Amino acid sequence: MSGTDGEAGGAHGLLAGQTVVVVGGSAGIGLETARQVRAAGGELVLVARDAGRLKRAADELSPLSTAAFDARDVEHLERFIGELPGPVDHVMVTAGSPSYTPIAELDLAKAAYDFGGRIAMMLAVAGASREKVRAGGTLLFIGGTGGRRPALGMAVTGALTAALPALTANLALEVAPVRVNLIAAGFVDTPLSASLLGDQLDARRAELRETLPIGRVVGPEDVAALAVHIMANGALTGATYDIDGGQQLVAR
Repeated sequence: MSGTDGEAGGAHGLLAGQTVVVVGGSAGIGLETARQVRAAGGELVLVARDAGRLKRAADELSPLSTAAFDARDVEHLERFIGELPGPVDHVMVTAGSPSYTPIAELDLAKAAYDFGGRIAMMLAVAGASREKVRAGGTLLFIGGTGGRRPALGMAVTGALTAALPALTANLALEVAPVRVNLIAAGFVDTPLSASLLGDQLDARRAELRETLPIGRVVGPEDVAALAVHIMANGALTGATYDIDGGQQLVAR
């Protein structure tokens, strides 16, 4: 066995001897998780859509291998996992972004793609991983907490926010003894957040520093630390783990 039963030693060896596939591993939460996996002694397989960013991440982290493709192409994703050369311990998928479009402006085809694509991605990973992830290993997905409060433009994201924990719990039964978990993040200070907020980014950071109970903005290193913990702790499956600095506790 490769140590996926959670009997780890010090922090620097927490994932020693284990291999982690990070889909979306060239930026933001995925890249920071990859860094912390390496710091914890793990080996990496990195997947990302942007070949240039993927190369920079690979130059930094020396993964076992890389693959450049869009993980929203679920047939490619499923085939990639099925063709991994050997068993791995964990698969983490960070690919995807939220949709904030009011109904009056909604493109139904895109909405169906955004919603169905995320569900299909999780199903594809689960199906392909049954023969590739070692018993006690983890499938780990990223969701969000923002859609738990109804608001204009949140119909698709709100529906996904409700659906992903239910899917996670069911998959944990379907693919056991492989574990399945979901990280539900609030605002995280990543390049994706910057691209979504544009010139409103600094104001949002200042607002969160002022209002969040933790008194600071959640960064990708916070989410990555939780991801590594979930990988290492073999008793965790079928659950959703919120990480938002208390954002849900604060009135908008």
